[in-house]
Amino acid sequence: MEDILTQARKRLIFALDVPGLEAAIPLMDSLAGEIGLVKIGLEMFVKEGPKIVNEARSRDLECFLDLKLHDIPNTVESAVRSAASLDIQMITVHTAGGEQMLQRAKEAAGDIKVMGVTLLTSMDELDMEPAGFIRDTDEVVRRRALLARACNLDGLVCSSKETAMIRQIVDTDMTLVVPGIRPAGYAADDQKRVATPCEAIRNGASYIVVGRAIRDAEDPTTAAREVVKQIANGIENPG
Repeated sequence: MEDILTQARKRLIFALDVPGLEAAIPLMDSLAGEIGLVKIGLEMFVKEGPKIVNEARSRDLECFLDLKLHDIPNTVESAVRSAASLDIQMITVHTAGGEQMLQRAKEAAGDIKVMGVTLLTSMDELDMEPAGFIRDTDEVVRRRALLARACNLDGLVCSSKETAMIRQIVDTDMTLVVPGIRPAGYAADDQKRVATPCEAIRNGASYIVVGRAIRDAEDPTTAAREVVKQIANGIENPG
C-alpha cells in the first residue's frame, strides 16, 4: 500500500503558468517526482503547443491540458479529438457549452479524462448579475454538475466551497479537481472562492491545483513538499 505522502503527491497538480519553455523546463526539472501532474493552460499551450506536453512527459509528469474548451459542438469535438492524439491524461471543457457539446467532447476523448469546468473560481456572487446569471453561484454549480454527470464526463473542476454539495449529487467516484488553492498565509490574488490544501482535501477534492505559491517560491521544490504535507494532513485527518 502506498504511504500517505505518496498518495498526497499524486493529488497535487502544479499550474505551469509561465510564458514559455525557457521558464517551464527548470520548474519541471525541480518538481519531477514531487507532484502528480502539471496543468498546461492557455498561455503555455498557445505559445508552445505539443512541445510542452512532450517535455513534461519526458520527465514522467502527467499532463492536465486546461483549455476550458467552449464552442459549438463540432469545433469542440474536433479539438478534443486532436488533443487525444497527444500524451495527455486530462482535458477541460466548459459546462456552459451545453449538453450536445459535452457529449461530443466525451465521445471524442478516447482514454483522456474529460473534466467539466463549472464556474471560474475568480467569480463570486458580486460577479454573477453583471455576467448575465440569474442564479447564485451554488445553484449554477449544482445545475452544471448534474449536466456533467448526465453527459458522462469523468469529473469536474470546481471550488472547494462546492465539493461537499457536488459529492451529494454526483457519483462518489467522480474526479473533482479544485483550483483556487492557497496555502495558509498566502494571498488570494485574483481568486475569490479559495481554500487551503488541507481544507480542499477534507472537503472532498480528488486533486488540488497550486500555481503561484510553488512557482514564485524561493525554492519551488521545498514549497511543493510543504503543500504535499498539507494534503497528507487532510487525508489523515478528514475532519
